[in-house]
Amino acid sequence: MTEQHSHVVVGDDTDRSRYEAHIGDHLAGVLAYFDDEETGERTLRHTVVGEAFGGHGVGSALATFAMRDARDAGRRIVPQCTFVQSWLVKHPEHADLVAHPYGTSAS
Repeated sequence: MTEQHSHVVVGDDTDRSRYEAHIGDHLAGVLAYFDDEETGERTLRHTVVGEAFGGHGVGSALATFAMRDARDAGRRIVPQCTFVQSWLVKHPEHADLVAHPYGTSAS
């Protein structure tokens, strides 16, 4: 699955457990994740955007793609990544996808 977000193209590299954002032929950023097979939750671990690509919407494109992917798969997410945590505050329409805040477990 891939998606174009403005000039940023995002896809899922399942072999590396990360979403990848490209601008042209360049890898602009990644959002690493970990899947918990027992709970079915996907922990969004860390977002890295290349220095040359900051301010181009790469992080937002990665977060948007991760939310759409989770919704399409019927999966809940755990936002360990501080960028994703901040992004979710600005996009409360995705709050229903959050299994629990990072550092806590579901009861």
